[in-house]
Amino acid sequence: MRTKQISLSAILIIFTCSALLIGCHDNSKNEPRVPAQLGPRPLFLVNQMQDSDLKTALEQCSGHSFYRTDFSIGHRGAAMQFAEHTKESYQAAIDSGAGIVECDVTFTADKALVCRHSQCDLATTTNILSIPELASQCSVPFTPADPTNGVQASAKCCTSDITLAQFKTLKGKMDGANPDATTVEEYMAGTANWRTDLYSGNGTLMTHAQSIEMFKAAGVKMTPELKSPEVQMPFDGFTQEEYAQKMLDEYITADIPPSQVFPQSFELEDIQYWIANSPEFANQAVFLDDRYDDAGFDPQNPDTWSPSMDELKNQGVEYIAPPLWVLVTLDNEHKLVPSEYAKAANIAQLNIITWTLERSGLLINGGGWYYQSITDAIDNEGDAFELLDMLTKDVGVKGVFSDWPATVTYYANCMGI
Repeated sequence: MRTKQISLSAILIIFTCSALLIGCHDNSKNEPRVPAQLGPRPLFLVNQMQDSDLKTALEQCSGHSFYRTDFSIGHRGAAMQFAEHTKESYQAAIDSGAGIVECDVTFTADKALVCRHSQCDLATTTNILSIPELASQCSVPFTPADPTNGVQASAKCCTSDITLAQFKTLKGKMDGANPDATTVEEYMAGTANWRTDLYSGNGTLMTHAQSIEMFKAAGVKMTPELKSPEVQMPFDGFTQEEYAQKMLDEYITADIPPSQVFPQSFELEDIQYWIANSPEFANQAVFLDDRYDDAGFDPQNPDTWSPSMDELKNQGVEYIAPPLWVLVTLDNEHKLVPSEYAKAANIAQLNIITWTLERSGLLINGGGWYYQSITDAIDNEGDAFELLDMLTKDVGVKGVFSDWPATVTYYANCMGI
């Protein structure tokens, strides 16, 4: 990455933690430090970095012990190598030091809450198409590719197409589909070539309640995301408000303190519902900001965002979570600097969380969608740490979602977060 080296004095400032907006572990609380198993990947990324003071500081941590940190958030578990939203993926995230783990929440035909990234992703994340009696219930059955007419293979299978009992018979697989497939078997074999199927042979799907039980037993915090329904609401009398409330009710039933929960939604109306009806949970509710999809959106131009950061804060929003690229841009010297969006969020005193590190495959070609605002400065795998460092000390993010939480855990431990 062509970026300014960080001075040793800056590194020392980071180690003191006092200059960071995100704060440090409070040892006065005598909270237990839970060991983390990070494996070879973090140091592999460090070794890829161009020489800098940051690289030197990260190298010097290689022989240290590492511990769980709330700064490290497991995105769908540890989805880079394990089938997302499975027990195995969650356990990998927990083992690698994620202090907060995510269950994306949707519902079945009988309105049971389950962990899936999308209500209608079963065709690409589970083995449903290989089970004829369940595949026949899919909203859109498998259609093979027809290259002669330019038609790609497709299928649409939703949790709302099946009951909870049927959902529990499925197995998770790595997310992906082969658009050129002419058979179900070919369609299901769509894992990206920078991921692996080594750990996805028997993924155990989870209900939302089961994820709560697992996370509670492990002692990690929880960040459920209320997924936008892909069916017409109300669904068989089940309203959006009842859906939003039911998700929180399952934490209340499990006796989980609101301080342990960071409920998320891309729908501002859901956040507003929680503010009005469950303020104890709304204090940590996370507005997942997808206004980047709006026509004309520009993270450098506040006139293209509505509502403004101040308006969000005045409505009671405390946490905002945009994708990585929205928070960062390049200056005239190709150095990473905070975007106007990031500056405005900080001025409004909104807590910032971001997503998703380690979801871009190889960075040698610019990092793709998640790095789109800084593509010209991304040219090696170690740039993940360069971006993470900038987001931490210049933007002041409170936490980072990652498909491989070990990377964020390594950084947070090394920098004393």
